[in-house]
Amino acid sequence: MRCGAFGDMVLLTALIRTLHAEFGLPVDILTSGPWSAPLLAGQPGVGEILTLRSRKTPYWLAPDQRLAVRRLRARGSGPTWFCDGGEAVRPLLARAGIGAEFIVDVKDHPLRPGEHATEQWLRLAQIMPAVMPAAMPARATGMLRASAAFTAGCQLEVGDRQRAELDAWLAARGIVAPLIAVQMGNKRTMRRGLRRLAVNSKYWPMERWVEVLRHLRAACPAHAIVLLGTGPEYALNRDTAASAAIERLYNVADDLPVPRLVALLERAAGLVTVDSGPAHAGAAVGCPQVVLFGKALPSLYRPWGTRGGDVKVLTGRLDGDASMLGIAARDVQNAWDALELRPQRSALSMSGVTSTTPPLVT
Repeated sequence: MRCGAFGDMVLLTALIRTLHAEFGLPVDILTSGPWSAPLLAGQPGVGEILTLRSRKTPYWLAPDQRLAVRRLRARGSGPTWFCDGGEAVRPLLARAGIGAEFIVDVKDHPLRPGEHATEQWLRLAQIMPAVMPAAMPARATGMLRASAAFTAGCQLEVGDRQRAELDAWLAARGIVAPLIAVQMGNKRTMRRGLRRLAVNSKYWPMERWVEVLRHLRAACPAHAIVLLGTGPEYALNRDTAASAAIERLYNVADDLPVPRLVALLERAAGLVTVDSGPAHAGAAVGCPQVVLFGKALPSLYRPWGTRGGDVKVLTGRLDGDASMLGIAARDVQNAWDALELRPQRSALSMSGVTSTTPPLVT
């Protein structure tokens, strides 16, 4: 059970992958957010995905919550990992008849000093609830079935259909590979129409993005540059592209559903991004990247994928505090020049793993 933002759900793949290897069964997921199902559906080890529209709506006014409870009751009690820091959705488990003896709660196993989020999920996967149903497969001498499951980092698979859809979409927009991806915005970027908010610790000034885009064009003249984002970020991308005034710069924030985003990141030679969900998705498919951090701790949240793409993390300080505004455009340009870009290739062959029936992550 995990009701996290886009990047949180990418990080959770470390737990899903390990539990799937542990039990040899798919992991059912109770979550929230419109991104979770498109991101995780069809991924190795993922079973049923139950999505809540709202965690704060009273239960009797929330049909989605009642549906989730009915599905969980029908599913039956089993080992359950509760991965939320708050308690808002924990009562749904009790309503579904899943008692505390079946639950591993992340709050009982807090982060260790210097531990990365994916390392915490790996550790949590090796903690079993007090009661295990007799019908669950036995854990062979208490060891994971797949030693690879101990590998820290997140991981996403891209299917052949996703790649083919990406090819057709790129062709329709006149975008020719090789590609460089840039993620300038974040979920707070255009809230209430303001780009610079006191609460937006991931804001980086447009004039610096313009300098970086011009540097990318000069350093990689054969590459198309695509500006990522969601619908509300389209205007920011448009204005920045107009100021940069460079060729073969494409704003795709108007038409970038999650499966296409992940396929594009798998294809891209490199990514420049703020600390964001696309940064984690890029790492999960092995995309090299330069990532700008604000107040978040890189030790906890730096993009970390199992495929080992090169990641350059930049941090800055302003008035003595951690701040993305303390990162200069030249810092990003130098990091890009030192980045080991992915060689261009038409498609990456990656094997998927199919699944059958579950533990539950909530």
